[in-house]
Amino acid sequence: MMEEKKKIEVKTVGSHRVGDVCEMTVVRENEMGAFLDAGTGNTSDDILLHKMQQDAPLKIGDKVQVYLYLDPHGRMTASRKLPKMQEGQLGYVKVLSVTKNGGFVDIGAERGVFLPYSEMSGHVAPDQLIWVRLYRDKSGRQAVSMKVYEEMIKASVSAKDVKKGEMLTGTVYNILPEGFFIVTTERYIGFIHRSEVPSGRLDFGQKVTGRVTFVREDGRLDLSMRALKQDARITDADVILALLEKRRGAMPYGDDTPAEIIKDVFGISKAAFKRALGKLMKEGRILQENGWTSLTENKEEPEMMDKPIDKDLYNKL
Repeated sequence: MMEEKKKIEVKTVGSHRVGDVCEMTVVRENEMGAFLDAGTGNTSDDILLHKMQQDAPLKIGDKVQVYLYLDPHGRMTASRKLPKMQEGQLGYVKVLSVTKNGGFVDIGAERGVFLPYSEMSGHVAPDQLIWVRLYRDKSGRQAVSMKVYEEMIKASVSAKDVKKGEMLTGTVYNILPEGFFIVTTERYIGFIHRSEVPSGRLDFGQKVTGRVTFVREDGRLDLSMRALKQDARITDADVILALLEKRRGAMPYGDDTPAEIIKDVFGISKAAFKRALGKLMKEGRILQENGWTSLTENKEEPEMMDKPIDKDLYNKL
């Protein structure tokens, strides 16, 4: 039985490499498309620019700018669809697919570019938008890396003119146990401590908006995604009302509920919870009795209203 021939990938032709963007000259044509001079003096090295890849009619002698990539047979081929990134640059790109060896991302070219597993950060999924750096690996193949911290610092600008309290929008490019680094649309570098994220979690590439809480001497920013206290009372009150509606108008949480339970159920501090309760009681929308909180218009008697609630029972509700 004959062994199946291994596909040979032609990554270089003369001085041209797969992944290059270059200007080439049309030297001949046939029914498939235009052939471009690879500069080797050997017509067998001419690189095909297929008719499907042409955006305008061509003739011999025309010079065209093309992107070089490998076709399904491993042959170097040209395309007029040029990438939006060059080697060494950073880009905010879409993940096309993920395999056990890595993934592929869209840099705007004819083919996706490989994201090695060793260059991934966090969990990566198809359609996710992430920050990457375009480079060439040891074999000469183009690839991207999500390890962009140093490059992002170099590409950033100082935020010294930004004022405390300003709202800025950015995307996450690095995650540490303490929190999240973002780059804003203005190219400022910001840090959001994990305690300043209501859910405590953000993903790589996630778009977020935060409030500036501190401007550092080096021009970097500290931000918070938590609302100001006066605004948070409205937000927290809405969360409490939503839970009351879900529980048919009553819940076993009130002023005396332990702080750790409030944090686990509502994701807020005990102080924030009490401020929100106070607002709702002042508005006449809720009342508290025997450790329970109820909507004032609630007509049903909640179960166990007159029974003491211990911590273990809270955790089951």
